[in-house]
Amino acid sequence: MARHSGSIFIWTFDLTKRVKMLIESLSGVRGFDTDLTEDLITGYAWALHELCNCRSVVIGRDSRTSGEKIKDHFVTAMTDVGVTVVDLGLSTTPTVQHAVGHHRADAGVVITASHNPLPWNGIKLLGRDGMFVSPAEMRWLQERRHVVLGAPYASRIEKGRRIHYSQADADHIELVLKIPYLDRNLIQRRNFKVVTDTVNGAASRIIPQLLTQLGCRVVALNDDPLLPFPHTPEPLPENLKQLCAAVKAEGADLGLAIDPDGDRLAIIADDGLPISEEYTLVLAEKLVLSKSTAERRIVVTNLSTTLAVDDVARQFDAQVIRTPIGEINVARRMQEVGAVIGGEGNGGVILPEAHLGRDSLVGTALILQLLSAENCPLSALMKRLPHYIMVKQKAPRGELRLETLIERLKALAPDAMIDTEDGIKFTWPDRWVHVRSSNTEPIVRVYAEAPTEKDARTLADRYIRFFQNLT
Repeated sequence: MARHSGSIFIWTFDLTKRVKMLIESLSGVRGFDTDLTEDLITGYAWALHELCNCRSVVIGRDSRTSGEKIKDHFVTAMTDVGVTVVDLGLSTTPTVQHAVGHHRADAGVVITASHNPLPWNGIKLLGRDGMFVSPAEMRWLQERRHVVLGAPYASRIEKGRRIHYSQADADHIELVLKIPYLDRNLIQRRNFKVVTDTVNGAASRIIPQLLTQLGCRVVALNDDPLLPFPHTPEPLPENLKQLCAAVKAEGADLGLAIDPDGDRLAIIADDGLPISEEYTLVLAEKLVLSKSTAERRIVVTNLSTTLAVDDVARQFDAQVIRTPIGEINVARRMQEVGAVIGGEGNGGVILPEAHLGRDSLVGTALILQLLSAENCPLSALMKRLPHYIMVKQKAPRGELRLETLIERLKALAPDAMIDTEDGIKFTWPDRWVHVRSSNTEPIVRVYAEAPTEKDARTLADRYIRFFQNLT
């Protein structure tokens, strides 16, 4: 077993030499469904019970067939130690996050591997505030889950009960419709035609339901959660060819691509062309900043999110604060500074008026409101926004630790602003490059952004060559 940046990687080998990997990281637990054993699930359930002093827990899952069995193991472990479990069934991650507060629960659990393909599955853990547990709490849970299995809990505690709750989607939609920036009548009058691709995931029911309540005509692709993912589920342009073609064929106003657990949103414009996930947040930010009456308008995002966020913020005299990569880092900082909006460039929009978690429903509603207010096609609106190109590359680092190379990396860009909060980021007025170690591989990730693809690649290549020359 080895540790890397707060993650624990457990490698085991079976008799056929097939490698299995269980990843226990600061964002939860992921592995092949066969790696998520009953003992592992029980250990995390009992450790969460201790951490949150649980009397009640909310639980939901995405559409992977292994999720029901994993959820049942978690429910059994929790009821064995006297906890009441509110079972939401098939639910998006943001639906579970909202439900924790709605039910005044002490914790929440989502059975999902997010955008990972089959046969991956995983476990995300939430505190009583509906936010992911902190990095320190996650590290404690990782250690404690081994210890609690030796405690004879179930023999000395009255069993809890399981409550099936079927209104979580309706509760979540109601929350979104109450966002103060929305003019529901205005959106309904636009009568948008929207094509959705929910990859047969957890959002397959709730996204079309929200759109219908907003007066949209919905063409739903891949909306049967009883079927497997029809393509690689991460909502990246290379995985959205069917959706792009359908938007154009249907003459739709836009297309929406949602990942399996419903926290990330990618958009297809009316011309059938994909919009970078980076711009999901930019569009939502533009709407919120145009409507917000806060005295201090603060936007929080991570270090690898597009500069367009800063450009839009300047148009409204707003401040941008950047954090290390990870939803919990963004959400906690938003809470600390009273941000009006935040999120990540992977299609994750976080709005405090809803809840402090990435939410594809919130992103959808805000973007429909923006299109209604601007009264123009999305393709035309995109031409008015700041434009940058981002490239993402990687290079081997072998046994080298990035921290030992910081001073040498700084020498490559003496004229840049430098941030070392998460790896090292170099920023100039209209471009940047972010170099950070991978949590899962012996590589460094090099992300660069500039006004043109040529400039971005030139910038990234400077740092890729640096690492290639080391190995």
